Amino acid sequence: MKTAYLDIISGISGDMTLGAFVSAGVPFDALKAELEKLPLSGYSISQRTLMRSMVATVKIDVTMDAGGHEHHHRGLRAIEDIITGSALSASVQERAMEMFRNLARAEATVHGTTIDKIHFHEVGAVDSIVDIVGVAVCMELAGIEKLRTTPVRTGSGGSIDTQHGRMPVPAPATLELLKGYPVDLTDIPFELTTPTGATIVATLSEGIMSADAVFTPQRVGYGAGGREIPGLPNMLRLVIGELESSSLEETLLQFETNIDDMNPELFPWVIEKLFDAGVNDAWLIPMQMKKGRPALQLCALAPHGLRERVLGIMYAETSTAGVRVHAVRRHRLPREQRRCSTRYGEVTAKAVGDGEDALLVPEHEECRRIAHEHNLPLIQVYREVSHDLAQR
Repeated sequence: MKTAYLDIISGISGDMTLGAFVSAGVPFDALKAELEKLPLSGYSISQRTLMRSMVATVKIDVTMDAGGHEHHHRGLRAIEDIITGSALSASVQERAMEMFRNLARAEATVHGTTIDKIHFHEVGAVDSIVDIVGVAVCMELAGIEKLRTTPVRTGSGGSIDTQHGRMPVPAPATLELLKGYPVDLTDIPFELTTPTGATIVATLSEGIMSADAVFTPQRVGYGAGGREIPGLPNMLRLVIGELESSSLEETLLQFETNIDDMNPELFPWVIEKLFDAGVNDAWLIPMQMKKGRPALQLCALAPHGLRERVLGIMYAETSTAGVRVHAVRRHRLPREQRRCSTRYGEVTAKAVGDGEDALLVPEHEECRRIAHEHNLPLIQVYREVSHDLAQR
């Protein structure tokens, strides 16, 4: 599976990510051509090579033309109009908008308002739109299916000047975005990871690359940071390669919320919506809450990249006012689907485990189909198909 692995040596920003992708082989001209599909003007984009710790890195520069600073304060709706009004592919538009929505939620939380009232400043400027949309373009041009990272390095102990005033490092929005994601708080008093960089990780990454992952590097690129940092190579390393899908351990997010004031008939709909969104699993746990009220705990397990989508479904489709989110490590056995012969002909079975020692388990939908076709009890079909699979 084509995977991008971000080695966050000295933090991450939008331009560092673009530089790393170009360094790793994404054609700069193709990136530029795609960005020209945005209904944006007043800027130019260029690349140059910088040496960082004697390593050749790519620096991407977005330069504003004269008069190009007049629309810095954009709301989420204005940015959505720019992106959806472009000729970019649907997948690029979706990825870019998911990043902006995540950033809007983080900013709204930090400033105590709603996403509709948030007006982006630095990230509403043309250069940041180019960064975020450009990363979505690079993911598509490179054919990336998954993205993994190291823990995100941030600075601490310093401060930065923003449109909102002087802020501590890391910026509040950066930490809000990285809730539930492993972070390395250094003692470097600079902003190593920007809100845009944190948005990229929080939206696109499926978690940390586990130590036992079977990953075959194919291309390597280096994106340059904007300043020299004493004692630290200021660069972002991107490794593009193949990650074996049978990797046994991964970092996921678990979502939990307790609900005692909702019609229980609605929960199957919510579960279905969560699975449609791509979660790994979703379930309900009966429980008792304060004053003896019966309740249900709604839970879901999903990659980091689905964080905001899962939260959106839980808030929109249930009566909850809060959701707990925490990172969990999941170890699993390899699994695949196999076509197997049974007394009812060939069926699709789930193979759990390695090679010839894998356990063959009937697929529920296959057993339902057979039960309907032969007018048999479903439990009988399960028993007979399980017996046939065990004889293989």
